[in-house]
Amino acid sequence: MDEATENCEKAFKEWREVSVSNRMRVMLKYQQLIRENTTEIQHLITEEQGKTLDDAKGDLFRGLEIVEHACSAPSLMMGETVGNVSTHMDTYSYRQPLGVCAGICPFNFPAMIPLWMFPMALVTGNSFLLKPSERDPSAAVQLAKLALDAGVPAGALNVIHGSRSAVNYICDAPAIKAISFVGGNQAGEYIHARGTGNGKRVQANLGAKNHAVIMEDASKDHAVNSIIGASMGAAGQRCMALSVAIFVGKSQEWINDVVEKAKTLMVGPGKQAGVDVGPMISPYAKKRALDLIQSAADQGATIALDGREYAAPAGYEKGNWLGPTVITNVTTDMRCYTEEIFGPVLCVMSAETLDDALKIINSNPYGNGTAIFTSSGAAARKFQHDVDVGQIGINVPVPVPLPMFSFTGSRASIRGDINFYGKQAIQFYTYWKTITSNWNPAFANTGASVNMPILGQDKK
Repeated sequence: MDEATENCEKAFKEWREVSVSNRMRVMLKYQQLIRENTTEIQHLITEEQGKTLDDAKGDLFRGLEIVEHACSAPSLMMGETVGNVSTHMDTYSYRQPLGVCAGICPFNFPAMIPLWMFPMALVTGNSFLLKPSERDPSAAVQLAKLALDAGVPAGALNVIHGSRSAVNYICDAPAIKAISFVGGNQAGEYIHARGTGNGKRVQANLGAKNHAVIMEDASKDHAVNSIIGASMGAAGQRCMALSVAIFVGKSQEWINDVVEKAKTLMVGPGKQAGVDVGPMISPYAKKRALDLIQSAADQGATIALDGREYAAPAGYEKGNWLGPTVITNVTTDMRCYTEEIFGPVLCVMSAETLDDALKIINSNPYGNGTAIFTSSGAAARKFQHDVDVGQIGINVPVPVPLPMFSFTGSRASIRGDINFYGKQAIQFYTYWKTITSNWNPAFANTGASVNMPILGQDKK
């Protein structure tokens, strides 16, 4: 790890001197190479992580969009200037790279999350130390190789492997100036505290409990299909999964439709055609989900669809299988609601009014994402204005912003005050340098002064 960091330090000194236009051209080449190697990376993701091939392709494509946005770096990095702030004096600011930056990635998006991080760090002139998840690192390693093929110089991008010891190293190494992290709350809060305690910038996207509100004037088919897709896709292992559905008023009559739709999903290995839900990432993740499902039953909820009864496909009996699960009659004091399940499990709640639904959401500590399904502009407007969540979908189940915006989770879903990608990525990976210059042709005629300089006022 020391060697990788030293390589980053050495490469940074030269890479920062490469013009932003040429760094942009590297990103242009890089996005081309990702496109040409999509099938290979897609299969690496499915083989290691377990998600379906189509979902793996989406994982990579959403990361590719960040690379495409990195090609706008010359415009995104433009500074500020004011001429003649005082007689013969000008002030201008521009962005400078921080140095060695690092990224700590989760298992659930082996391509997208690394691509949230190092392309924007590199194009702004930094070097980067990447730690992919130890559970599925191959896609990240391949993406790093392609970055070198695209023209990122040797040493500017390094990959290290490991778990807690590697995380601690990144938090403590003096050469590392900034840390990007995506993962759970326990790890994220630890990394944020330890990293910032060592004087580093840290941005950390953490856990979530994302709610969908279904109004009685919504398109029934669209709402039901959206909720199933957003709750069960990737076996529910997404920080933006819709894990709670709140049916308002007469829309409660559609709860059984959700259960019946979930029954139609096919569970199996991700490389198999027609599969909708792949395996969970590990035996521990499965056991934790099973425990939370059982706790729901013990606390009085109804297991309307029990994925624990799913029979493993032939030849894959040792897989971490959990079928789609729908829990109804959920209340806010139940563990299945207060804890992030991170599995193909949907918690269903009821509310009489939109205000009641908003109260439930705003009382939850997380603020990653939420959605409302309605045909009423007034209801949608009230929801987006009153809900205390950072990313909102209106008839959109998974409102992850495109890269010209930023990923703006809030409250307990984030630590640090600068978000991932978009314009905020430029802010995170750079610092401002401000210069005030004086080209007075009469320097020789100015005397010494011990007074505080007043730049914005001309002498009388």
